[in-house]
Amino acid sequence: MRPSLLDPLFAPATTLPGVGPKLGKLLDKLLGDETQPARVVDLLFHLPTGAIDRRPSASIADAPIGDIATFSARVTEHRPAPPGKAKAPYRVIVEDETGDVTLVFFHADVRHLLQTLPVGEFRIISGKLELWDGMRQMVHPDRIMDARAFASLPSIEPVYGLTEGIGPRVMTRIAAAAAEKCPDLAEWQDRSFLHKSGFASFAEAIRALHHPPDLRAVEGDTIARRRIAYDELLASQIALALVRRQQKKAAGRVTIGDGRMLEAIEAALPFSLTNGQRQAVADIHLDMEKPERMLRLLQGDVGSGKTVVALMAMAAAAEAGRQSVLMAPTEILARQHAERLAPLAEAAGLKLALLTGREKGASRRQVLERLASGEIAIVVGTHALFQEGVVFHDLALAVVDEQHRFGVHQRLMLGSKGEAVDILVMTATPIPRTLALTWFGDMDVSVLAEKPAGRKPISTRAISLERYDEVVGAVGRAVEAGAQVYWVCPLVQESDTLDVAAAQERFEELGGHFGARVGLLHGQMPGRDKDAAMAAFVAGETRILVSTTVIEVGVDVPNASVMVIEHAERFGLAQLHQLRGRIGRGSAASTCLLLYKGPLGPVAEARLTIMRETEDGFRIAEEDLRLRGEGEVLGTRQSGSPDWRVARPEVDGDLLAAARDDARLLIERDPHLADERGEAVRTLLYLFERDVAIRLLRAG
Repeated sequence: MRPSLLDPLFAPATTLPGVGPKLGKLLDKLLGDETQPARVVDLLFHLPTGAIDRRPSASIADAPIGDIATFSARVTEHRPAPPGKAKAPYRVIVEDETGDVTLVFFHADVRHLLQTLPVGEFRIISGKLELWDGMRQMVHPDRIMDARAFASLPSIEPVYGLTEGIGPRVMTRIAAAAAEKCPDLAEWQDRSFLHKSGFASFAEAIRALHHPPDLRAVEGDTIARRRIAYDELLASQIALALVRRQQKKAAGRVTIGDGRMLEAIEAALPFSLTNGQRQAVADIHLDMEKPERMLRLLQGDVGSGKTVVALMAMAAAAEAGRQSVLMAPTEILARQHAERLAPLAEAAGLKLALLTGREKGASRRQVLERLASGEIAIVVGTHALFQEGVVFHDLALAVVDEQHRFGVHQRLMLGSKGEAVDILVMTATPIPRTLALTWFGDMDVSVLAEKPAGRKPISTRAISLERYDEVVGAVGRAVEAGAQVYWVCPLVQESDTLDVAAAQERFEELGGHFGARVGLLHGQMPGRDKDAAMAAFVAGETRILVSTTVIEVGVDVPNASVMVIEHAERFGLAQLHQLRGRIGRGSAASTCLLLYKGPLGPVAEARLTIMRETEDGFRIAEEDLRLRGEGEVLGTRQSGSPDWRVARPEVDGDLLAAARDDARLLIERDPHLADERGEAVRTLLYLFERDVAIRLLRAG
């Protein structure tokens, strides 16, 4: 149960003073989601993005031109619009002994202005001060106050993200009311770390963030923000540590092979294993031989040979008379894995089957029967493998490809298909170390850093879309010379809002040049048509494949040596790197052309520069993190991903490492969170909504 102390924070935002049903609905749109309305806690973590300095200048002459200015002045004159010029603005002149300012109002409520700015009275005025024809003027001042009202105005006014219908003043008031609701909570941080970091209490830090004492308090990286960021990271790391402990505690089974199938697979490989692959295989086998469950992340750049490592892990399970499953995020990728692994499995005498949502009727029934009897050693498939009708004879190992497309819950579900299933997760998205800690903090990590021998470097060039005709000519010459070409477009159909070349349109346009040698592949096609389009390209019947990003993950055509990415400026770095990894897999020299529409913004330009400079996925991932922040590095926010509200892994790497160490130590000392600090930590987990970890505590 959530501690009752937190109930006011998890109450709807409409419990705050001055927030009625209408304002509540607008807040729901800004901070709520389809499962719940906006709550007080959502406002607590809706931190200012900037601030306005409302400190008054000594006089009008000292007030900054071109910036927000605040000054005291006497109202001297009202100047209504001239007769017959209804659209002309209403003007009010204010002055002090150093000069005057014209206040300008369009569509003025004259009666209101006469009340607010009575002639002869002093008022404090704040807003953007500008020069017009050499005269100072302020159009629609932000604030017009008497001395009493000014006394209650914060001199540094926080600026919040808004939605239509909620103005800055209203949001400031609501956020301040939410901060006042924050109770004093028992301290969950390690005392010595707290003292060394100079952190205030949680409630004090929250109030400092919503009532900034100076501009740096919102624009700089303050101790208050770092305090809350550390709390969020600590909650996440404790939750992961509890998940890990639960999985380790659910005793594993020892799986020991005799090595005969591994030898057969290695002998059948057309290349020798890299040192990284050998090390990863050794790590995995060591894990499988232990009585605890394996939970390992195999991280390797595009084309580093993860699939072979996975096969060798699955072969070890088969040698022990047990079964394995390899799960891919898309049907195309599942089929490709099955096709690529089948000859190697056959060489080792392993029975391998494919199971996706498309297998129906007798063939599906047959696969299910052979799985249940134990005849099939390895099954490759999509999320269809989660379905209740899929029963294994004795599942030892689950391999999950491109983990960030599956949530943690799905990972656990797959592991429940057998007794104490070992889990190996693979990703070709190079993940910076800081993110590896946040996403996969509950796992051991193996990294494949080198590419298999024989991989040729890829020449990458950025070319303006204005040179489209030249690019088509170059593609034609490459096709005549025997190459195959991927041509990637960002959207399937022309969109009114985005000037994006649609795949459909580009397919028709290129078809005019190259006829039936052009194929089309996109995510909205029926599964069979996708397979047919891919098969025709693999077989070389089509030489140019116009595609959306469905080819991004895993598709392997060794003869494809040219990649054209249209509107490359619209793609993230990680995605560009993944797409480029589809070429350079054969013996021919490969070229990637990044077509962009200028002028480029600084971030897009930086991305294209990095792509030209390096093929190192880990460097690209670090740069991507620096350019975009954590939110999008692994594509869109995925199920199971941490959704950071305050922490910024790109700048909080040191806090993340400290949080991870503290979490591990804490769970070792107090695995049930039962002592005084443990109780406070339970409050922390509820506060940051990592309470699934507390359910694990109860279950275990």
